[in-house]
Amino acid sequence: MRSLIAAAALAAFGTTAAMAEGLPKQISWTAYGTTSSGYAQSVGLGNMLKSKYGSDLRIIPGKNDVSRMLPLKAGQSDICACGIAAYFGQEGVFMFANDRWGPTKLYNLFNNIGRNGQSTIVAGDAGVKTFADLKGKRVSWVRGSPALQVNLLAALAFGGLTLDDVEVVVMPGWGQSMQAIINGQSDAAAGSTISSIYNQIGASPRGLFHVTLPHSDEAAWARAKAVAPFWNKSVVEVAIRGEENTSGKMPFEGNNYPYPIFVGSEGMDEGVAYSLTKAVMENYESYKDAGPGMDGYQIKNQNFQWVFPYHPGAIRFYKEVGVWDGAAQSNQDANLNRLEVLATAWADFKSMTVSKADYETKWLEVRAAHLEKAGMPVPFGKPLPQPK
Repeated sequence: MRSLIAAAALAAFGTTAAMAEGLPKQISWTAYGTTSSGYAQSVGLGNMLKSKYGSDLRIIPGKNDVSRMLPLKAGQSDICACGIAAYFGQEGVFMFANDRWGPTKLYNLFNNIGRNGQSTIVAGDAGVKTFADLKGKRVSWVRGSPALQVNLLAALAFGGLTLDDVEVVVMPGWGQSMQAIINGQSDAAAGSTISSIYNQIGASPRGLFHVTLPHSDEAAWARAKAVAPFWNKSVVEVAIRGEENTSGKMPFEGNNYPYPIFVGSEGMDEGVAYSLTKAVMENYESYKDAGPGMDGYQIKNQNFQWVFPYHPGAIRFYKEVGVWDGAAQSNQDANLNRLEVLATAWADFKSMTVSKADYETKWLEVRAAHLEKAGMPVPFGKPLPQPK
């Protein structure tokens, strides 16, 4: 009788249900392209899921931020191993400020928060020691990449600058933005402190320099976070040629945020969210050497005071292990409330008749009005500039 009950429970879970751990036999998530560190990390996690739980992971690579989100929107996948553009999707801004998207409800499961940093690199011969020193310098603006553009704008804001204070050099891609530093076309570009091309920049005649972001400079941090709320104070322990920084020593004070960010769709099964979070958090020792930067998945690295609400299944696990506290719940409540305000703003906006040419601008105005009425911050209040 007991075996019949167990069989019935598995059948109720669905035809893809697997073991008592609650993980399906096949899991899929979207990720960056096959040459990215995020993809390599996904492979490492997939090997763990297969060996420990018998679950096969299908990784769906996406060429850009929108293509990584599409399977979630279409119901083809419940999870995205995304970059910070997932936050733009949640807010309904930039490439998501159109009639096909709008604000999307996303729920965090777990993240990779490594010991590297995310900021703007500068040429060693540019004479830049602080971001205020970028005034009058050339900066790389990567066309079609809001993540890189916002990071650059936040770095400038940290130094009390805007695009009007620098010479903008438009580049077609991130790789070209870095090569432009080597070629003497640009003096600064946004990137991660562990990007492999930093080796080439550092070895070039121009050299490489990391600008620190002093954690005690609260005014500078307030300016930066007004532009990029996802920035976090971080002690950078891993950086290519890291000693070449404003402080002259390692580690140094900088900024970081998670990558990849594992978010689930609104309809993701709570049991699967719980079991997957538990599997990744509890099996670190088995996959820590499986790919670059895997140490960021440790439970001690998770940040419950960030910009995404967490999935109820993930929260159940974090409560079980005693890391979900009152501050985490307060942040969760605020984030969930923000999702509802954004959804109401979108419904209000969709009831209006707006021309295609005015769509983004008008939506951002409606969004701002609803957020301000609710007493919430209004980042990304205007379309990104389009330098020529």
